[in-house]
Amino acid sequence: MTENRLARGRDVRPPRDPREPRERRPEVDTSAVLVIGLGRFGTALASTLDSLDRRVLGVERDPDLIRTWSGRIPLVEADATNPEALEQLGAREFHTVVVGVGTELEASVLITGNLVDLGIPQIWGKAISAEHGRILERIGAHHVVYPEYDAGQRVAHLVSGKMLDYIEMEDGFTIVKMRPPRELHGFTIAQAQVRKRYGVTIIGVKAPGVAFQYAADETRIDGDDVLIVSGDSSLLERFAARP
Repeated sequence: MTENRLARGRDVRPPRDPREPRERRPEVDTSAVLVIGLGRFGTALASTLDSLDRRVLGVERDPDLIRTWSGRIPLVEADATNPEALEQLGAREFHTVVVGVGTELEASVLITGNLVDLGIPQIWGKAISAEHGRILERIGAHHVVYPEYDAGQRVAHLVSGKMLDYIEMEDGFTIVKMRPPRELHGFTIAQAQVRKRYGVTIIGVKAPGVAFQYAADETRIDGDDVLIVSGDSSLLERFAARP
């Protein structure tokens, strides 16, 4: 769909006469996020931001998706591959724009390029492959995410042991939420000597019905506790695999 469609939404402006001088960049709301593409990734992102009381606007060119999400999140129907459409819906007023279009490579690249031309301070792009990600970075995306790959990698770690959650930071440093191995049950942090024996660090302990507490030498570990543990990913894998 190539025609610009702005049937409904917020912050929609009338078309600018190309003979007029371009107006100054409007004041940017640093908390505002524009989400382009309302597939599973885009709608999850937009609805979560909306629930956090962030100023968010979803952009989608598929009228069926517009009807599905109308009234649930702020949105506008438009073809973001058209730079004039981005101008009309006020894209310049947003500090952060997320391009959630992934499967249509040409559209993803065109939209990202349009945002770069508009001088958007923070552009996030969804990529479905390493090659796709490199293209987005080369044309000016500030951040590239790989939702499918990241989710698959995370789930692989979760199904392989006692881990309940897994966050890999960088250079192999990882933070996990996990159940404690049996050998730690009934012992304090000082007695267990986890860092000395396994090379990982227990950051905190959450007991059922008790507020989270940062780990101290005297903190006791029970079988129904949840541990927050940090360290190298390979060491954490071996630690979490203990019975």
